Amino acid sequence: MARRFSAPYQSEPVSSLANWARNLAVFAVVAVVVSVIVVRFDFLEPKPALATFFGGLAITSLSILFGLAGFAAIWQNGSRGLARILLAFLIDGAILAYPAYLAFQYRKLPSIYDITTDPIDPPRFDALARLRTGEGTNTAVYAGLYSAEQQRHFYPDIEPVELEISADRAYAIALKLVHKRKWLVIDERAPQPPRRIGRIEAVARTPIMGLREDVSIRVVPDGDDSRVDMRSASRNFDSDLGSNAARIKKFIDDLNTAADADALKPVKKTPVAPPKAPAKTVKK
Repeated sequence: MARRFSAPYQSEPVSSLANWARNLAVFAVVAVVVSVIVVRFDFLEPKPALATFFGGLAITSLSILFGLAGFAAIWQNGSRGLARILLAFLIDGAILAYPAYLAFQYRKLPSIYDITTDPIDPPRFDALARLRTGEGTNTAVYAGLYSAEQQRHFYPDIEPVELEISADRAYAIALKLVHKRKWLVIDERAPQPPRRIGRIEAVARTPIMGLREDVSIRVVPDGDDSRVDMRSASRNFDSDLGSNAARIKKFIDDLNTAADADALKPVKKTPVAPPKAPAKTVKK
């Protein structure tokens, strides 16, 4: 009986609008994936490659319009293709979810790209300065007063880190955390006399697009303790959508945790060998 009832429906043609909706959704996926690969593996500069990404989003919107039109056509004439439209909507929703979140972040957060724990004297980009040149690239010079004011308003908890361990230990822990995050280390200078300032310069990547954000960490002694400052700045675009602040906050949390654990370690004492007894002289 089910076969007899479904036979008239199976004889109906598939809506061309449903086909277009599904095909456009698949094409949009390809465009978005290709753009992400191009950016992550440096086949093109980020801005031209992102044009492909936004093109994929435009195709996604077109797929939704075709899907809505196809749904209306199926409702009116009873043609097939509803499953293809639902598949297209599922793909379109998956594509648009992350850009929608980024758009929300863009409206909520300030348009700044350079975050630091010390706006008065931020850690410098020395080795990284040569990578921050060229058209469309943000300069290695700190963004300035406006960025500092915006940071203080939106991220008031980003401050220098005071650690109750020596500068050498703080530097070693910071470098270990950098390697654990698989950031690309460009330069590392351990604290050395006479100034004993340690510096780490590295390149981090954003999770999805893999956009480069440069990091500079400075470790200075403070008596027997140490102070750590950090700077994270996007290489491209005038807004980081909160990624640099999130990176610094997470790094500071992990650094404090690791430093506390290091401070609690018992100091290993080198065993002192007992003095040797003087050799006995045998009188003959």
